[in-house]
Amino acid sequence: MAETRFLRDYSPYPFRVRETRLDVTLAPQGTVVSSRIEFERTGAGSLVLDGGTGLRTRSVTIDGAPVDAAHLAMTGETLTIAEAALPDRPFTFAAQVEIDPEANTALEGLYLSGGIFCTQCEAEGFRHITWYPDRPDVMAPFRVTVRSNLPVLLSNGNPVAQGEGWAEWHDPWPKPAYLFALVAGDLKAVSDSFTTMSGRKVALNVWVRPADLDRADFAMEALKKSMRWDETAYGREYDLDVFNIVAVDDFNMGAMENKGLNIFNSKLVLASPETATDADYERIEAVIAHEYFHNWTGNRITCRDWFQLCLKEGLTVFRDQQFTSDVRSAAVKRIEDVVMLRGRQFREDAGPLAHPPRPDRYEEINNFYTATVYEKGAEVIGMLRRLVGDDGYRKSLDLYFDRHDGQACTIEDWLKVFEDATGRDLAQFKRWYTDAGTPKLTLAEDWDDEAGRLTLRFSQATAPTPGQPDKPARVIPIAVGLISQNGDEVLPTRVLEMTEARQDFGFEGLGSRPVVSLLRGFSAPVTVDRKMTTVERAILLAHDTDSFARWQAGHDLAMDSLVAMARGGSVDPVFTHALGGALDDESLDPAFVALVLRLPGEDEIAAEIAARGATPDPDAIHQARDALAAGLAAEHERGLSTLYDRMEVPGPYSPEAGPAGRRSLRLAALGLLSRLDGGVRAQALWDSASNMTEKMGALAALVRLDRAGPALAQMEARFGDNRLVMDKFFSVQPMAAPPARAVPVAKELAERPDFDWKNPNRFRSLIGGLAANHAAFHAGDGSGYDFVADWLMRLDPVNPQTAARMTTVFETWPRYDADRRARAREALERLAALPSLSGNTGEMVRRILAAGT
Repeated sequence: MAETRFLRDYSPYPFRVRETRLDVTLAPQGTVVSSRIEFERTGAGSLVLDGGTGLRTRSVTIDGAPVDAAHLAMTGETLTIAEAALPDRPFTFAAQVEIDPEANTALEGLYLSGGIFCTQCEAEGFRHITWYPDRPDVMAPFRVTVRSNLPVLLSNGNPVAQGEGWAEWHDPWPKPAYLFALVAGDLKAVSDSFTTMSGRKVALNVWVRPADLDRADFAMEALKKSMRWDETAYGREYDLDVFNIVAVDDFNMGAMENKGLNIFNSKLVLASPETATDADYERIEAVIAHEYFHNWTGNRITCRDWFQLCLKEGLTVFRDQQFTSDVRSAAVKRIEDVVMLRGRQFREDAGPLAHPPRPDRYEEINNFYTATVYEKGAEVIGMLRRLVGDDGYRKSLDLYFDRHDGQACTIEDWLKVFEDATGRDLAQFKRWYTDAGTPKLTLAEDWDDEAGRLTLRFSQATAPTPGQPDKPARVIPIAVGLISQNGDEVLPTRVLEMTEARQDFGFEGLGSRPVVSLLRGFSAPVTVDRKMTTVERAILLAHDTDSFARWQAGHDLAMDSLVAMARGGSVDPVFTHALGGALDDESLDPAFVALVLRLPGEDEIAAEIAARGATPDPDAIHQARDALAAGLAAEHERGLSTLYDRMEVPGPYSPEAGPAGRRSLRLAALGLLSRLDGGVRAQALWDSASNMTEKMGALAALVRLDRAGPALAQMEARFGDNRLVMDKFFSVQPMAAPPARAVPVAKELAERPDFDWKNPNRFRSLIGGLAANHAAFHAGDGSGYDFVADWLMRLDPVNPQTAARMTTVFETWPRYDADRRARAREALERLAALPSLSGNTGEMVRRILAAGT
């Protein structure tokens, strides 16, 4: 079991690193890393450096002289040189170590991916490369020489010299070790340039395998778009002569923001109409923007310690959300972000893995790269912006960059900037960073017909979470509007600031009782408990001027029907009628209508049933959702058929928001209509589609109907050698299959020779695909639990980081019936009993099991 680290124990490192020099001679099994680190003492203490068990240390010197063995202590994880052996003046520590990239299946530090040397150092991967103070508050400029006969040799910063078999790079901007990067391999680049707002020309390269060169153009365009947007929206200019992106196949995360050398999972770089969906294109654009935006919010200003991770990640997620909203549809983007937040982060908050955006303790920092840190961290910044206004936000960010450039900062530094720039007291607001859990906002309405006065009576409460039983009131910005019974807007959006556990807000001079449009734009990450009639929700779905609130009304109508049906009731006819109105409204954005048509997911329905105090039945939920989809298709067949035909996108493929939105609506209609026609339209679309978006939409419908055999054979025949398309092949089958077929299908796929389970993308495709099939994963016989647990046991010794993250599929196990709980516990206990279980996975399993006690 790893040692628990506490925020309260933070102390500054007693040395400053003036410069770091690395000389790396690459070899698959015997890479030699020579380091020279210039230290200057800033406090009392010994020199303590971090290192991994894979380092084979050849030499250690201080100012060129070997360190006396009496003053040197070396364990598997630290190297300590006693204070008595260190000079009083600045000194140079040097070490030479040998490492084995080929054996590094954990994909942390320096490793090989299909013959390409690459690194992943966040959070603590650099210690697997050489001895170093591997902590984010130790920052230094790096000078790196890479030696290899491979044709492309890259590292951070600017290229300064090269010769046959070597290249030297210099990064003049101080950075922590987690931002170090090195790549070497047989690569080709799509190259371009960007002229910054001050007139500097920056060389841009997207490096890929030669066979993938024709699928890298979109990534380059996304990079240039990101650079232009950051200058316009935040006034941030790029600060090196070159910006490199490299795509690799084996990568635990999506991408990494290493200074000047971003390393990406290839699925977030490579795209063509024949191989990538609209969702892939949008995700590529967003992640490239995210990693580029880190240049200022993460690199130039980083976090003091890993407890402050949400400082860089929450802010950068918020920035990439703004970017996508600006270049695509702001309304659709907001709804999609909320759907993801509720599906991942609310679930996290409600279970054993709950933690605040800034935790006060952790065992394995890799386990805290969570939806709470990223997505909830972004929501907290969105609330802050809402409270101080656009001008206050821009003024605060300008001060943040001016005051803290080149520093490693804390949440306190961040909030102090806003206080100084706007004059607000943010002491209470800070609870959003320090308190776990999702607040529940309860609304009661008092209407005085005689006085024309509406009083909104709010209360807030946050349920206990592990280690935090009591939760004081938070600042909650509640954006509201008022809609008349005939659909007119009576009151445009007003933001109410709730600061007490109970608080009233009044509205005077109203002619008749309005319908309250609540939490417009999803102004705070809370759940809402309010009594509304289906007619009131139908009014909001038809007339609300806020797109999110309008979508929410339809979503709530669908949820009420699904919960009722799963518990033996029937669909509300008001919902089906109101949905027809949305289908007929040609003024609406097709992408928005597609979201209205998307029924709540089965896991979300289960969470809602549990929140209402009942035990969810996965089989009943699946049957209810199927029945509602079939009923909607039957009632609106004519309108859906018209939409399906009208939303066809003629001409060449474009991933832009307009045509992508039309395709999303067309496929939403197809998903419903295929329940009536037995898959005739889906097969026809599969046969005729020229882009992967429509291919995958058709294929998912065919898999659900168990009629996908020929289409899957054609897919494999055409794309069998395309790694990313075959990931889709492995994912769609268990995910979309009828629940009774999903586990057998997953087992068959796992036996295939191309199920490269050591590759994180392929593993997540199959195992994650099954886990996403709610009724199959929670099968009453426990087969879903057993299949996933068996594969996690196999993966953990090879790649503990990916295994640990996949354990989260079990986090909701206590909400189900006694038989399912028993089977899930048995699977988890088998995993926990693995003698060689890693600290990463061990921590997660212990926390998940604890929820059932």
